[in-house]
Amino acid sequence: MAKDRFHYAVRTALEKERWTIIADPYEVSVGDVDFEIDLAADMLAAERNGEKIAVEIKSFIGRSNVSDFHTALGQFINYQLALEEFEPDRKLYLAIPLNIYNSFFQRRFTRSVIERTQINLVVYDEKEEVIVRWL
Repeated sequence: MAKDRFHYAVRTALEKERWTIIADPYEVSVGDVDFEIDLAADMLAAERNGEKIAVEIKSFIGRSNVSDFHTALGQFINYQLALEEFEPDRKLYLAIPLNIYNSFFQRRFTRSVIERTQINLVVYDEKEEVIVRWL
């Protein structure tokens, strides 16, 4: 199973914040549907002080940020719905690079979609391997 380009940067950033990685990748099965992580996304499961999260990592390095966003949005919604059944106390985050957050994610339409779909974001700096913001 292939890892996202910035998979290890995000994992390291989470570990720096004292999250314990309990699954890499994090596999979710709902009924007869198994969610496998492909080239475009990785999911990590982490825990800290009773908090539980799952993180879908995106690099946004494709030809089109719009296409990458479309894919990320669809995957996030699928994973969110699966987690509601599989493990409802685990909060899902979409991890995005800082440069993409500062550019594409500041556009009015993108902000509106994030707000309306209630997507939780974790913004990371892939070079410094740190989490910049939790939204």
